[in-house]
Amino acid sequence: MLLLCNTSYGSTIRLVAIGDSLIAGYGLPVEDGFVTQLENALIAKSIDVQIFNAGVSGDTTSGGLARIDWVLTDDYSGVILHLGHNDAFRGIAVEQVRNNLDGLIANIKQRGLPIVMSGAMAPRNLGPDYYLEFDSIFPELAEKYDLIFYPFFLDGVATDPSLNQGDGIHPNKAGVAFIVERIIPYVELLIHQVSK
Repeated sequence: MLLLCNTSYGSTIRLVAIGDSLIAGYGLPVEDGFVTQLENALIAKSIDVQIFNAGVSGDTTSGGLARIDWVLTDDYSGVILHLGHNDAFRGIAVEQVRNNLDGLIANIKQRGLPIVMSGAMAPRNLGPDYYLEFDSIFPELAEKYDLIFYPFFLDGVATDPSLNQGDGIHPNKAGVAFIVERIIPYVELLIHQVSK
């Protein structure tokens, strides 16, 4: 059961969102992207928070692992992590994706930072041997590292044309708002951990 956290905090909580184009806000003005909409939604709940956008369009789990040390040079209290979709689009070997994410999460956890991780799903045209194994990476690592886990970043958005840009891949402003509404309880759990 999710415990919602609507308390006002005395000092600004600094989070960093690490990910691909879905985090970066591809195709959208800054104010309509995921990070800004999420930050504004939390502020509307009287939570004093800043979320820093470390999303890179096209990024893979390999890219995330390679840049994690310089992303986390600043003083953050927690991490929102979403990577994996681009790996699946490229058909990268599942074991490599798993190892990359494992290393990435281990690096963050060694710094004592709590994590919200969202899952990704492989395209079904890659066949069940690939997509079943790929999709299982995320819940398995979430359990291994005791992460706050949001099962699928694009849940409710991926198949709805009205919530996506013309490419059918990236959410539009309304799609991002839908994602934020669904994921915000999980981010509030992260903030609750930070504020203990």
